[in-house]
Amino acid sequence: MSYQCPLCHSPLHQEASLWRCSNRHQFDRAKEGYVNLLPVQHKRSRQPGDSADMMQARREFLDAGHYQPLQQRVSEIFNRILPERPVSVLDIGCGEGYYTHAVAAQLQARGEACVYGLDVSKVAVRYGARRYHNVEFCVASSHRLPFPDAHFDAVLRIYAPCKAAELVRVVKEQGYVLTVTPGPRHLIQFKALIYQDVKLHDETPEQMEGFEMIEQHALNYPMQLNAEESAALLQMTPFAWRARPEVWGVLATTPRFDCETDFTLRLWQRRTAGQATAAQP
Repeated sequence: MSYQCPLCHSPLHQEASLWRCSNRHQFDRAKEGYVNLLPVQHKRSRQPGDSADMMQARREFLDAGHYQPLQQRVSEIFNRILPERPVSVLDIGCGEGYYTHAVAAQLQARGEACVYGLDVSKVAVRYGARRYHNVEFCVASSHRLPFPDAHFDAVLRIYAPCKAAELVRVVKEQGYVLTVTPGPRHLIQFKALIYQDVKLHDETPEQMEGFEMIEQHALNYPMQLNAEESAALLQMTPFAWRARPEVWGVLATTPRFDCETDFTLRLWQRRTAGQATAAQP
């Protein structure tokens, strides 16, 4: 394992149940096994990230298997692109580790792989560390990644924000970033309950300076949800903040709610130093 101090950027070294740098900044390792590398001065709120209610809703929905096709596709891509030698992978915005542990299991089944899960939500990371022991979890900011330069062979970002400059810093040359974003029709049936004017998700790829997009895939399939599952899915999305009480009422009284998933997966490769000024695709 290799962490970097979020305060002074010096290497952190593990000493018993804590991590310490040469400037004597120290961070405790929780009994669940994760380390909190989010100093109070880097927090934007008292409890950043998903709440306990949101995490619980996501856990119940994911455990029901509705997003298992996405979990499998992500794991398959990493298995295909990464060499069969010791590799290091980071999942940014890992939540409770549903995708992280699947990637770790896939890679570790064939050889040595160190897989990290990072999230700003302590409640989610605590749950992930308690449940999945094949992942190194930490609480940290996705905009100040607590890792050394050129440390990762690949990074996974499912919806999570992160500055391209930070990704350029921590990903090895010719390494990869796999992003997952909503496709045009993702959960459009939920949108129809909430908005009068339903708009498709924007398909324009983000600008990833320092990277070249080398693959793009669409993954879409229908879901049939019962009342509890549809409410859990709404709770784990940003739509929950805009849903009126009557929307929750509709879901609670609808025994079968049909909706669509639509994911866009983009694989980006880190350019070498000589390619850094090349034009974006």
